[in-house]
Amino acid sequence: MRNKLALCLSTVLACGVVTGMAAADSVEVAPTQAGDVIHDVIRVEGRFLSLDQINSVKTPTPIIDVPQSLSIVSADMIENQAFTNLGDILRYTPGLSISQGEGHRDAINIRGNQTTADFFLNGIRDDVQYFRPLYNLEQVEILRGSNALLFGRGGGGGVINRVTKSPVIGDSFTSVSSSIDTFGAWQVTADTNIETGDTAAVRLNGFYEEIDNHRDFYDGTRYGLNPTARFDLSDDTTVVLFYEYLNDDRTVDRGVPSVSVANGPDVPLEGYSDTFFGDPDENLTTLEAHIFRARADHTFSNSLRGNVTVQFADYDKLYQNLYPAGFDNSVNPGLLTLDGYQDRTDRQNLIVQGNLISEFTIGPFAHTLLVGAEFGNQDTDNARIDNIFADSQDDRITIALSDPLVVPEFDFVPLVRDRSSEVSFTSVYIQDQIEIADNVKLIIGARYDEFDVSVLDHLAVNATDDGRRGRVDEEISPRLGVIYKPAEHVSFYASYSETFLPSSGDQFLTLSTTTEDLEPQVFENTEIGAKWDISSGLSFTASLFQLERGQFTSVDPDDASIVTTVPGSTTEGFELQLVGDVTDRWFVSAGYSYLNGEVEGGSSDGNTTRQTPEHMISVWNQYQATEALAVALGVTYQDEFFVREDNAVLVPDFTRVDAAVYYDFSETTGIQLNIENLLDEDYFPAAHSNDNISTGKPLNARLTLRHTF
Repeated sequence: MRNKLALCLSTVLACGVVTGMAAADSVEVAPTQAGDVIHDVIRVEGRFLSLDQINSVKTPTPIIDVPQSLSIVSADMIENQAFTNLGDILRYTPGLSISQGEGHRDAINIRGNQTTADFFLNGIRDDVQYFRPLYNLEQVEILRGSNALLFGRGGGGGVINRVTKSPVIGDSFTSVSSSIDTFGAWQVTADTNIETGDTAAVRLNGFYEEIDNHRDFYDGTRYGLNPTARFDLSDDTTVVLFYEYLNDDRTVDRGVPSVSVANGPDVPLEGYSDTFFGDPDENLTTLEAHIFRARADHTFSNSLRGNVTVQFADYDKLYQNLYPAGFDNSVNPGLLTLDGYQDRTDRQNLIVQGNLISEFTIGPFAHTLLVGAEFGNQDTDNARIDNIFADSQDDRITIALSDPLVVPEFDFVPLVRDRSSEVSFTSVYIQDQIEIADNVKLIIGARYDEFDVSVLDHLAVNATDDGRRGRVDEEISPRLGVIYKPAEHVSFYASYSETFLPSSGDQFLTLSTTTEDLEPQVFENTEIGAKWDISSGLSFTASLFQLERGQFTSVDPDDASIVTTVPGSTTEGFELQLVGDVTDRWFVSAGYSYLNGEVEGGSSDGNTTRQTPEHMISVWNQYQATEALAVALGVTYQDEFFVREDNAVLVPDFTRVDAAVYYDFSETTGIQLNIENLLDEDYFPAAHSNDNISTGKPLNARLTLRHTF
């Protein structure tokens, strides 16, 4: 039978409760680097896992005592639901939805705030625009609500942190899997752990993937390799060395345009769910990434420990594409406008982070004190080349709609952006978690950030302009939380937290003579919540929040030179989730979120924030029919949403049904069949701009075979 305890402990959790053990239970967890301290054995006493198991939170606090919404998706959940990307995960996470990301990157919406950069790898910033794989993950951690204290700049709506697998000392094993789906996409993965001595081990994860889907001409190849070595230098000191290589080469697909309708906003073009609105040979993206990391953990005493991480990452990214930029449906067969460009990014990140955690008592109060610092340097070269159509001698052309498209001759010629930027930042933070009574805890802290960005705009250089832009921001971001526990298995919390985003944007590309004078965007998150362990294996969580965003800039997706300033926005909402074992055989994860996002001021005053569905529902049921056979059924609902703040295009709501069947031939070999969109619903799951709207996959299936040696 599948390990239901592990599944329950690490499934998606709306407000951070991880339950599933009786109060007197204890369990030994295999060695891991998921948290801030590495132990040979982590012993869990009582009903809560220490947050040493959660990389996103830097103090050893029971999860029920965290005053913030937190979701965890384990490797088991990724495997059981056949998730292949972060977008799959977000469909089953309350308060989050996916954005198209122009067909070449992860892009998400958290509580009404869109981001392409609020991603972390083992707690370290990973902000280049690309599709992040899941092959080597122990878990994915999703924190909602602004919290600069833990992560620094950005993260206005929250952050996503991927935690990778770490070597296990005292064991050797190998597991492999292979899968293929209806469209012909297939993947193979391998995970091997080698014990190299009593105090050392090496773990190697790798994957190869052929990419395909329902869209005409769409394909791609992706592969990665991740060796990790662990050395226990003493009982108190551990060092982990990490390297990851990623290579991604795929088609860029930006979906379908919108069409005008009478007496209402425009809607996505229907009837062309497979049609590719681009050039099959020229719409492409490539990524080559090298990520190196060294981490040392040391226990100084029973009450003091610390860690230091150094990470260097090099990213080489290219994407180029044609895409729909308008559609006139007043004539038959309709007139389609095409636009395009090529974009290159080369970035190197060097980040050093250190933390000290101390637990002590002064008088009647117990303290858990966190003191940390982070230093970083990020160098980026970015260039954009516009396209020129031979017939129009312009970057745009209007042609008659056909299937497939007949694309006129074009080339990528004029250089329209050529910038080099250097970002350096220094951060120090302190947080004290104070137990002021047996049932009352207080969390108070702040982070100081100095963010220095220098941009050289090569195209702006002339006799009177050296092309240099720059800005230095110094920000203090507070965090305050209180937890009240009227009973052992019930907690109520209230929290306030802030974060900021510099005017250069999350990719440092929008700094100009205008934006360099703008103050950073400020995000303020106020939240109250409750967590209740209904039984030893079933939890209910709830949160109610208000997220206020200060003045921000909005870049026109069709013309990056057009930047408008929006006075602000507010998102109010709540999240509910029920997670755990209803019976010994039936596991359920059910979530709901309500989001009310509103733009404040400017030409869009009173409009709904971009890509913010008001209602989202997800339910996943898994039932163990026999020792060898299990079945599952999932349903997700996403409400309608406006693509941009102008509210000109409305994407309709949809309901999608998924299912799965699992069969274990033995303790080491199993097979599973995952069926996606069981009822063959036509739907539009995401968008980038008003004329770039993704179409959902039709009914399809993925067959996976796994074996452990």
